[in-house]
Amino acid sequence: MFSKAQKVAAALFLLAPLIAQAATLPAPALANSPGQSIHFVKGNTKDLDLMAAAGVKVVRADFKWDAIESQKGVYNWAPYDELVNNLTARGMRPYFILDYSNALYEEVRILTQNGVPYAAYIDAPNSPSSVAGFSAWAKAAALRYKSKNVIWEIWNEPNMAAFWKPTPNVVDYTTLTTATCNAIHSVAPNAVVVGGAIAGLDWNYLYAYLGAGVLDCIDAVSVHAYRWDVPETVDAEFQYLQWVIGQLTPASRSTPIPLISGEWGYPTFTNAYPLDLQAAYAVRMQLNNLLNNVPISIWYDWKNNGTDASNKEHNFGIVTATLGLKPAYYALKTLSQQLGSYKLVNRVATANSQDYILIFANAAGKKKAVAWTTGANYTTSILPDMTSNNVRATVVSMLGTSSVAQIGAAGLPITLSFTPQYIDLSLLP
Repeated sequence: MFSKAQKVAAALFLLAPLIAQAATLPAPALANSPGQSIHFVKGNTKDLDLMAAAGVKVVRADFKWDAIESQKGVYNWAPYDELVNNLTARGMRPYFILDYSNALYEEVRILTQNGVPYAAYIDAPNSPSSVAGFSAWAKAAALRYKSKNVIWEIWNEPNMAAFWKPTPNVVDYTTLTTATCNAIHSVAPNAVVVGGAIAGLDWNYLYAYLGAGVLDCIDAVSVHAYRWDVPETVDAEFQYLQWVIGQLTPASRSTPIPLISGEWGYPTFTNAYPLDLQAAYAVRMQLNNLLNNVPISIWYDWKNNGTDASNKEHNFGIVTATLGLKPAYYALKTLSQQLGSYKLVNRVATANSQDYILIFANAAGKKKAVAWTTGANYTTSILPDMTSNNVRATVVSMLGTSSVAQIGAAGLPITLSFTPQYIDLSLLP
């Protein structure tokens, strides 16, 4: 076995000289943010057309080491060339997860029961040779796609034994992050490199990882904030994690290191989330993350992974396994149509902390509001300060149905519910 010091020394020996970083992500805005996770590489052009039509801007996919390098130092890029070209042609940004291990560099473990083999796995990169092989492959990928604006994420959920085998090891993941990030930036200094991709808010793992020097190099930190509760319950966790990142960011970094919501969804399997609630949460997650200054929010999943209504993993999609459009698809499309050219201005203070009224403005100064509540549905008047001489405002439902409301001295009468509604304020003086 290699010691921690040996692993780090070997990784650093293989690095090109560190280049000052200029990689940045765009400011939080729906023009850049809505993302989807996919599980395909080649073809599926109908999927991609539907995604682009819904306003998806970022597509997260596995970028598999062993699928690309099946002979040492020889890379087959063809499937990913196709995916990159298909995404960029539709105005969507590739977000590739550099994963997983490779039997060319790490040992294959055979699991047996009563002497009979029943499964096998490959150790996650933990030797100097596999760290070097992984970072060399990532460097070659970054060079090949240097002009394609790819976001590179190092691994997926390394704090889970399902993905970092045989068991999570934050020291080994930190070593891999440092080697890979510097290798990428040595050939593509403006590439965005994301670290973390942590399942949940695993604080002990995050403290150890972020405190080990990775913020010298990575350009963003990603977490997967799954929960059974409403999306808005993430606020305190995100704000605290952003504070921690800020405290640990080296003084040499000229800009703050942002937090990315790299994977998060709500499944519609039996007795879980109804279709309309999944749709509402898909929109509210995007909006609330913007409120928390999160520049990219990626929904898991684009498409159902199967047809078993009782299987959680089969029902995360916003479309069915056969591309039937679920309400969440229409909700995302309406969100993009309503606010795609607008930026968040502020959240309006109200007497009820469960009410969310966000004001957005476009480049011409026209404003829209989006409103919902995390509490029970109720009828009220909102925006009383926007008094007018009985100006009409268009109100658009979460799924795109329009109606007209009259704004009077008391404000806009509206029934607040769990589903966001968009209010066009452009006719107000």
